[in-house]
Amino acid sequence: MTDKSLPVNGIISFEGIKRANEHGAEYWSARDLQSQLGYSQWRRFEDAIKRAITSCAASGNDPQHHFASVGKMIELGKGGLREVEDYHLSRFACYLIAQNGDPRKPEIAYAQKYFAIQARRQELSDQAAADTERLELRKQTSEEFKALSGAAQDAGVQSKMFGIFHDAGYKGLYGGLGGAAIKARKTIPEKDNLLDRMNATELAANQFRMTQTRDKLARDGVRSQAQAIQTHEQVGKEVRDAIKRIGGTLPEQIPPAEHIKEVEKRLNNSTPKLELNDREASGLLGDVVKESTKDAT
Repeated sequence: MTDKSLPVNGIISFEGIKRANEHGAEYWSARDLQSQLGYSQWRRFEDAIKRAITSCAASGNDPQHHFASVGKMIELGKGGLREVEDYHLSRFACYLIAQNGDPRKPEIAYAQKYFAIQARRQELSDQAAADTERLELRKQTSEEFKALSGAAQDAGVQSKMFGIFHDAGYKGLYGGLGGAAIKARKTIPEKDNLLDRMNATELAANQFRMTQTRDKLARDGVRSQAQAIQTHEQVGKEVRDAIKRIGGTLPEQIPPAEHIKEVEKRLNNSTPKLELNDREASGLLGDVVKESTKDAT
């Protein structure tokens, strides 16, 4: 990987908090990384670390080479010190934490893009890459749907009107078609969740509609149920118009995709190995691995 800034919170350098251990290997303190990735609570950040450790093992790499649990002394008031839990992380560990972080955090989104571009890893097949992208988008859209529902409630939408509120967004984006009409047009079974049958492009358009609606409700201080529903439909229309202007395929014209459960099942049954080069595979061991390799030859 080349040394480039991680665009988190403006211009904070990921490379700038890099350290070197006694083995001559680069590492990052989890406590330093925590704030850069938008986590205010250590408990929640450690949950992402633990998921990353599981991913590391599943990818065919040794977690002990990439995650080292250590203590760190922090200053308290009046010159006191207290030891808190910390981890020394390899570059690969930082990549995995970003991939397992909360996708609603803009810092995580930036970090995922940074590592996705730069991480040295085995090229996935086109199918696996597409599956992974779609599954990740589906998870993000699910989180955004929940966040939008909360924003709608804050804006005055009653729970019994949530269906109408969410349908308004579909109508704006899909040229007047609500959820049921979209399913009928695409011959999607009524029992299926519409989002589960969208491809990556369609999911991304709907996720954008949701995030922009949530932001607009808050920005405009909407406190009326009728205004909230109207706002959602209008944002949907704006996203639709943007798709038209750039020559994209309108969402109602996109064929239904394979059910997301089948995609998830396929990925789970064929977890790809992430093959790192020698330097990255050694992780926190650094020169120890290099010397053992020399001795072996």
